[in-house]
Amino acid sequence: MDKQKAKKKLIICLFIVAVGLWIFLFGVWEGIFLIKDPMKRNYPVTGIDVSHYQGNIDWEEVEEDMDITFAFIKATEGSSHIDKKFKENWKEVQKTDIYVGAYHFFSFESTGKEQAEHFINTVEKVDNMLPPVVDVEYYEGMKEKPSVNNLRAELDDMLECLEKHYGCKPIIYSTMSVYEKYLDDYYNEYSIWMRNTYIRPFLFKNRQWTFWQYSDKGEWAYGTKDERYVDKNVFAGGKEAFLRYFDLEK
Repeated sequence: MDKQKAKKKLIICLFIVAVGLWIFLFGVWEGIFLIKDPMKRNYPVTGIDVSHYQGNIDWEEVEEDMDITFAFIKATEGSSHIDKKFKENWKEVQKTDIYVGAYHFFSFESTGKEQAEHFINTVEKVDNMLPPVVDVEYYEGMKEKPSVNNLRAELDDMLECLEKHYGCKPIIYSTMSVYEKYLDDYYNEYSIWMRNTYIRPFLFKNRQWTFWQYSDKGEWAYGTKDERYVDKNVFAGGKEAFLRYFDLEK
């Protein structure tokens, strides 16, 4: 009888642990529990990235309330799409001291040159501008995953065109799965912006990331019905290193 009671208690305990673990993992997945929120003392240079999903943004209030150093604003996607809030965001953020850059969502269905021309025609150069960003990731509705050689050929064309126009090497944003398949040990001369909302990202062969998007559920006072949160990021270094790295004025 005692053995049966002990066995029953063990089963109940294991069940409770399993349920607790499931709740915790679900909370991590949903961003309720942050197991990797970087400490300010380690990553003092913080920023956000936004698109039309964040709605109308009062950038002067953002600067005052969020204590951020930089922001990346979605500009274009593919060879024809322009984010409907880009022009407004790009104009209004210039009224602040936030260092700003624009990003492009890379399409596997358009050529790199077409996408570069589209971005260049949309994003004007401004003082103290951060390098353009090319966001390379899998997306809903894509026809098929391109071969390594085909993607690199188109991405090479886009990066080359952007560098020639803006006078600096673009930044490549990616996820771990895309990085491993297409970018690893190939784009070593480019700054890498990694997305990982669970743990601090690591790259192979001692390569270092430049930006880390650590959360897609950052607190946001300007939430809309479509998007309650904002993406949060850190730079891999202090403020002086940030300014030197991108040759920015204080």
